[in-house]
Amino acid sequence: MKYPSDITREQFSTIASILESARKKTKPRTLDLYDVFNALLYVLRTGYQWRALPKDYPKWGTVHKYFLMWSEEREDGPSILEQVLKKTSRLRTYQKWQSMLKHDGYH
Repeated sequence: MKYPSDITREQFSTIASILESARKKTKPRTLDLYDVFNALLYVLRTGYQWRALPKDYPKWGTVHKYFLMWSEEREDGPSILEQVLKKTSRLRTYQKWQSMLKHDGYH
């Protein structure tokens, strides 16, 4: 782990399949979703701007794209992001995410 907001690989293994389900498998993935998810947690936890994401993480635009994809409301239940934040016991991060969505007008 690089930052206090990061989760471990072991914790990530419990949510990886949920995150992977959001994307159609058209070609092999070149990014490690573990890094993308930790970058997302960093932004949600710190409140930093997307463009201020540390260089240790994937590019901010890529992380933001996944944020939007994982935040989409689903007809069959909660968004992917809501599911994984709850599953990883990141309740405060989940609440920040809800606040961010309302503030930035995503929903």
